[in-house]
Amino acid sequence: MSHSGKNNNTTTTATNITELGFHNLSFCDDALSCEANKPDFRELDLGSPVSPLRTRPSGLTATSTTTTTTTSSSSSSSGSVSGQTRLNPVNKRHDSIPNSHSGELSGSSETSPTAPTRKPGHARSDSGSVSVSGHPLIYSGQSSHQSSVSSPPPNVLPTGNICPSGKILKTGIGLTSNRSSRTDTLGSGMGHYGHGSIMRGGSNHIVGGGSATSVKSGGSLAVGPENANVNRNRGGICGGDAEELKRMGNELYRKACFGEALSMYDKAISLAPGNAAFRSNRAAALTGLGRIGEAVKECEEAVRLDPNYWRAHQRLGSLLVRLGQVENARRHLCLSGQQADPTEVHRLQVVEKHLSKCTDARKVGDWKSALREGDAAIAVGADFSPQLSMCRVEALLKLHQLEDAESSLSNIPKIEPSTVSSSQTRFFGMLSEAYTFFVRAQIEMALGRFENAVTAAEKAGQIDPRNVEVAVLLNNVKLVARARARGNDLFKSERFTEACQAYGEGLRFDPSNSVLYCNRAACWFKLGQWERSVEDSNQALLIQPNYTKALLRRAASNSKLEKWADAVRDFDVLRRELPHDNEIAESLFHAQVSLKKSRGEEVYNMKFGGEVEEVSSLEQFRAAVSLPGVSVVHFKSASNLHCKQISPYVETLCGRYPSINFLKVDIDESPGVAHAENVRIVPTFKIYKNGSRMKEIVCPSHDMLEHSVRHYSF
Repeated sequence: MSHSGKNNNTTTTATNITELGFHNLSFCDDALSCEANKPDFRELDLGSPVSPLRTRPSGLTATSTTTTTTTSSSSSSSGSVSGQTRLNPVNKRHDSIPNSHSGELSGSSETSPTAPTRKPGHARSDSGSVSVSGHPLIYSGQSSHQSSVSSPPPNVLPTGNICPSGKILKTGIGLTSNRSSRTDTLGSGMGHYGHGSIMRGGSNHIVGGGSATSVKSGGSLAVGPENANVNRNRGGICGGDAEELKRMGNELYRKACFGEALSMYDKAISLAPGNAAFRSNRAAALTGLGRIGEAVKECEEAVRLDPNYWRAHQRLGSLLVRLGQVENARRHLCLSGQQADPTEVHRLQVVEKHLSKCTDARKVGDWKSALREGDAAIAVGADFSPQLSMCRVEALLKLHQLEDAESSLSNIPKIEPSTVSSSQTRFFGMLSEAYTFFVRAQIEMALGRFENAVTAAEKAGQIDPRNVEVAVLLNNVKLVARARARGNDLFKSERFTEACQAYGEGLRFDPSNSVLYCNRAACWFKLGQWERSVEDSNQALLIQPNYTKALLRRAASNSKLEKWADAVRDFDVLRRELPHDNEIAESLFHAQVSLKKSRGEEVYNMKFGGEVEEVSSLEQFRAAVSLPGVSVVHFKSASNLHCKQISPYVETLCGRYPSINFLKVDIDESPGVAHAENVRIVPTFKIYKNGSRMKEIVCPSHDMLEHSVRHYSF
């Protein structure tokens, strides 16, 4: 670089900035320089995130409220500034915030490489590097032909230097003690500022498409919810508006207003789509809303934008543990060169231990252990794993707890959309999504929804066509569905023997299918083989205890076999489950009458569908309760509110238990009956059996009354 001497009164313009490297926030890739008002395209290795403007090669002088620069006479460039950073004891700044992502919600800090890169042919001596812990300064100074740089008098700046307050002082003017600590920034030629103009710190003006930044002593940019600064390698410099939106989102997140925080992050991302920290913060808000699948995708995008973003890896690893994807989680939690969170690592290890035990138990068909270990894995951390929840469904199905299995199926976590990592994860030897359809096909089969079962099995086969277990299930489901369809057609054609064979063929491929057992029981009933009908009904009820059709088949078969006690028991259960089914009510009545006759009891004037009989005299009352069987007497008053409320229910019980005689006595109209029975409070119910009083209930609830009626109905 050449330089001609000028008069000391001549102001040298040394800040013609021709190339500002605002391609990333640390300003490490390009440096600012000037030489005799000509652009200098050489890159300077200044060892600092923000490079000071270069001056003419001689006569350099620099002072700052926070740094003192000393130069080396051995510099390979006479115009370069070098030295070590020292804090001024008078105006010491507390800017030791570690390097982190802008507005990272976790509050944790992570380091990111910020060392400048050098291009071939632009190597410079290390003595020409600058370490800055304060604000950038522009040096223009006076001309001098000395090869070394001397320090200026105290409190004096050379002409054209930028003071921290943003004012340009003339030569010889002393610095005041009250200096502003705001950051001064060079403009990019946008708005009302020309390229290289000085903008007052804290004004949120955009520099090169980004926000103003503060320089820290470590050569990196400190960020956090309180600072509107962004870090290197986080997608470039973000606009001040994006930073403000992010800050607002952080405040809303801390107040647990996750929906509103998500809206702020979405707006910030629309302004700076390449900012990894914004993506990570958005993932945190989505997690708070329970949208785990979307949160995983946001973390994956943050890691893609910045593979060294440690906090995004940690957040992603934690989410993957919740999904039960232990191998994927370990890759993100245990990064090389980073200290893993011991709590998350411990959680990962515990989940992995229970998952391994669950897998081993499933292999040997120990479904109780598989259920226990799967539930344990969910409890300790894998609470959002669809596969572990489906494993629970499968285990309950194998343990013949079909109702619980169906109920658990409705509680499977929904992961939408499916992430790349989850689609390639394997559970129990098959791809995770294939396992979900694999279990669903089994539950659909057990519930008799054969077409749905075939569809689910086919989807599992499409996702994981090479898995043997999936292939076997798909083949069996198709064969069972075909056998059931054929059996139904034969039954409709009254070819009951052939229908029995068809259903039996289906049971050969699915020996635990309650629907096929129940259908075959219906065939045996039609063929008059009631014992075999009872046997198949028992098998169906063993697999599905509350299977209404199987219970009806067994009750009807027991009636044919004149096993009245068993028939009454089954019909009574059906009557409670289907209280408005008159056919079942009538079957129960006839079974009860037959049971009484089989026991030698006398049955008089018993008919199905009787009404509550009103009693008006003491003689009528005594004759009614003396009849064989059970009588229930309702003592009431027309003016009593409780009596008005419970009277319709008594009518219902009369239809529900037709073998019992129901009577009603109005104590206002028949005071003699009430006095004889010592009734003073209404409603009062008295139960008689063969003329003897068995029980008295005063002001009962509906459940209590029916329980007593049912108890004495046998």
